[in-house]
This record gives sequence, structure tokens and C-alpha cells, in this order.
Amino acid sequence: MSVDEQARRARGAAEALAVATRTVKDGALVAMADALVARTPEILTANAADLAAGRAAGLSAAVLDRLALDAGRVAGIADALREMAALPDPVGEVVRGSTLPNGLELRQVRVPFGVVGIIYEARPNVTVDAAGICLKSGNAALLRGSSSAANSNAALVAVLRDAVADAGLPADAVQLLDASSRDSVKELMRARGLVDVLIPRGGASLIRTVVEESTVPVIETGVGNCHVYVDAAADLTKAVAITLNAKTQRLSTCNTAESLLVHAGIADAFLPAVLAAFAEAGVTVHGSPEVAAHSDAVVPATDEDYATEYLSADISVAVVDSLDAAVAHIRRYGSGHTEAIVTDSQSAAREFVARVDAAAVMVNASTRFTDGGEFGFGAEIGISTQKLHARGPMGLPELTSTKYVVTGDGHLRE
Repeated sequence: MSVDEQARRARGAAEALAVATRTVKDGALVAMADALVARTPEILTANAADLAAGRAAGLSAAVLDRLALDAGRVAGIADALREMAALPDPVGEVVRGSTLPNGLELRQVRVPFGVVGIIYEARPNVTVDAAGICLKSGNAALLRGSSSAANSNAALVAVLRDAVADAGLPADAVQLLDASSRDSVKELMRARGLVDVLIPRGGASLIRTVVEESTVPVIETGVGNCHVYVDAAADLTKAVAITLNAKTQRLSTCNTAESLLVHAGIADAFLPAVLAAFAEAGVTVHGSPEVAAHSDAVVPATDEDYATEYLSADISVAVVDSLDAAVAHIRRYGSGHTEAIVTDSQSAAREFVARVDAAAVMVNASTRFTDGGEFGFGAEIGISTQKLHARGPMGLPELTSTKYVVTGDGHLRE
């Protein structure tokens, strides 16, 4: 089936979703969750085929980790759908309203986009998260995953479509595009008028291609070159724990810290402790000469290191003379995703928050908290690093637009 035909089917499904009650949509989400658990064996069989092919193709450990499913991960994905069902329905929410001087009642209400296209890489959990968040927000989802997860995605979507249909909604609310050819991506990016918005989720090359070549409006999600800045006024024990968590809690995510900046005033006290922690955790440090002076294991850092989203057991480390220098470094190398400061100085924290341009700024907390689930939004569609429409974790409200409803009583404009 062509992308054009799938998009037309999605538009028909979107019409039904737009008027579906919360009870029906939530019932579908729970049915999807139950079906995933019940059909876990067939999902894992499909995933095993993808993993075997990925290993044979030489995929990196980080990509294989993103690709891998087990019974626990499937159960976690299902739980996210159940949690989403418990969240408020954004559709119909009154954003603002008033009665105008002439008696007209004005309301701005949330409405679905309609058809949402998502292009993403490797992670099959995104298939379920995207389908669920689109359905809850009243949107039909056109999913285009990567060829490396083709078997897993096909199995997941088959389960989801059956559950959606059993719940009384159109199965075409969730559709998977062919991942064997890049033509499906090109067609999706050109489906203006059939697809209302396109969301790329993946590496820098994918995102750049979609942003530059799509005629469909795009919400840009970004790579995560995230920093932890340890200020002169930091609690060093707390700083080691936060830095280690930000780097090692899960290596392959966009909110993982990829760079550490250390104030010169506490470098001699802090660096030996954090370098020892990194060594114990198996993290390779790419550092400046000031950092290398504390350990022979430090690899000399280059400009490319400071600009890299590693998604691996690597981190770049530099010593900076001041908070000003830390902010300048982040402005030069950061990706606008998540930046963190560790400090006991309220003034330093306020200045850092005010000056750092990012979707999320953490004060005395790990960068790993930039996540829709951690923020209480339920599953997210991605982390937006742009500034229009949505920024940060994109939960249910971010998958809606608004319309104005104006109610009168025979009002005529003079």
C-alpha cells in the first residue's frame, strides 16, 4: 500500500478519533496494554530476529540496547499505556475563555492535529509510545521506524491494531509504513494536506534531513549533548553522585550527560573523586590538559569530543574558570536539550538558569530527569528542542492544536 493511501486511511480514522470520548480512548489504551502483555512471546521472537540481524550488521552496543526488548521492557511499555489512560484528556480543554463586551462568548479549546507522522530510529518502544499518545490526543499515527527494527515494529503494530479495533476504534488509527525503502520517508515528508505534522525522533542526520526536506510542518526533536556544570559552591559528594547518574544511569538516551564542566576553584578536590567513579563505572574520559593531570587514563579531548553526543561509555570533561566560561562552553557546544548545574549558591543557580538556552535546566539534579514520564506527562513523543509550538518533553497537550469557538445569540457585526 502506498504512503498516500495509508495517509488517506489515517485521515478517515482521525475523523473518528476526533469525536471519540475519553472512555472509549482510554479503553483502547488499556486494551493495547493488555494485548502487548498477552502476546509478549511473539513480540520477543520478532525482536530476536532484529537483534540477530543487527549484530550481524555490526550495529553499536548503544543501538542494540535501544533495539532490545525483553519481557520486563514490554511490561514497562504496557504500563506506560495504562498510566496514559489515567491522565486527563487534552481534547476539549479550554485554554482560555471570556465574554466579550458585545456578549459573544469566546473559548479557545484544544483539538487534535489530525494525522501525525513520526519518523524514528531503532527503538521499538517508540512505536507503542507514539501510537498511544497519538490515540489519547485524538490523532491517527503514521509510524515510520527504521529497518533495523522492522520485525519488532511489525509485530507491535499488529498487536496494537487488533486491540484498537476490538475497542471499537478504526484500526487505521495506527499504521506502520514500509521501512525497507527510503521512498516511504520521502513520500511522508511530501504528504502535505494529508499529514498535519511530522515529528522526527533520532540522530542528528535524520532530524536535519526531515527539517530541511519536508513540506509537511515539522516539530523538531533534537540530539542531546547535555552538560553537567559543577560550580565552585557545589557539594562535592552530591556532585559526584549527580554526574555519575547523569552519565551512567542509561548510556543510550538523549538526556544522558555527555560533557562535564568543572570550576577551577574546586577542580583539584573534585576531579580525583569523579575520575575514580568514572573508572569504576567503565567510562572513558576525554579531557583537557587540566583534567589529564589527575589521571593517566584520560584521553586528550578535541573540539569534536566536546561537540559529540556519544551515546556510549564516554564523556568529555573540561575545567572552566568561571560560571561565565561554563555558559560560554555550553552555548558553543550544547544542543539546547538539557543542562545541569550543581551548586549550593542560589545566585549561581539563578544566573545559570537565566542564561542557559535549553529546553530543560536542572539545578542539583541529574539530566536524566528530562523525560515525559518523569515529569508526570505519561509517555512522550520526544523532546522538542525548538522554540515554536512545543519545547521540552512533548506530552499529550503538545500533540494538540487549538480552535476558537465563538457563541452568540444572533450577533451581527456593525
